[in-house]
Amino acid sequence: MRKIAIYGKGGIGKSTTTQNTVAGLAEMGKKIMVVGCDPKADSTRLLLGGLAQKTVLDTLREEGEDVDLDDIIKEGFGPTRCVESGGPEPGVGCAGRGIITSINLLEQLGAYDDEHELEYAFYDVLGDVVCGGFAMPMREGKAKEIYIVVSGEMMAMYAANNICKGIVKFADAGGVRLAGLICNSRQVDNEEEMIKEFAKKLGTQMIHFVPRDKMVQKAEINRQTVIEYNPQHVQAGEYRTLAKKMDANEMLVVPKPMEMEVLEKLLVDFGIV
Repeated sequence: MRKIAIYGKGGIGKSTTTQNTVAGLAEMGKKIMVVGCDPKADSTRLLLGGLAQKTVLDTLREEGEDVDLDDIIKEGFGPTRCVESGGPEPGVGCAGRGIITSINLLEQLGAYDDEHELEYAFYDVLGDVVCGGFAMPMREGKAKEIYIVVSGEMMAMYAANNICKGIVKFADAGGVRLAGLICNSRQVDNEEEMIKEFAKKLGTQMIHFVPRDKMVQKAEINRQTVIEYNPQHVQAGEYRTLAKKMDANEMLVVPKPMEMEVLEKLLVDFGIV
């Protein structure tokens, strides 16, 4: 089973990209579990047709430790197995603990066992690697492949570079590797060329450039992935292509994060700043 974590700056489109890519893999017949690692619990919404799934932490709070897999896993598009970690009450506790609790519980309940014949486990992780809880999938080897969603905006690239530092930190202990950058376009000037060069400097690849299209928002409003909402649309084809590239990808590296001065020069060279 391939265990993949999707990281990136907050608001970059990780959950949207993850769910649409998972839909593409599911269409290919792959058996997948998606674990939402964001307190907002929106990592599986499009796969579940808008269902507000009860989170692992909410289930534990309401029902105690006597929990079955069926209490925390719902079947979504494809079908896919969908889980939301959730988080603490607002203003109380550490949201990163929800990830640790959820993954440990899933392991205890046998969610990863061979009987489920999973080919992929996806972790959609909140924001940057700024605390141990959110770094947990890479720190403890729960995820072996990291994809970073990025755009041509400076802060998105800064966050991606920072995440690469986290991968380097845990590469030996957890065996985690960077599998590539996914450019979720913000229509920045020279964006595709710049992210390709950014990836090259990090020692990785831009596995796919996802163009900006209003169909993504339209599908989201209708609580579906693009592949389910409008399967013939060109944007559905983009996510299918990304899914195929991801399925075939064997380029796993320990990245080479750059100094801030080098990153700023890259932005200047491509006319962004």
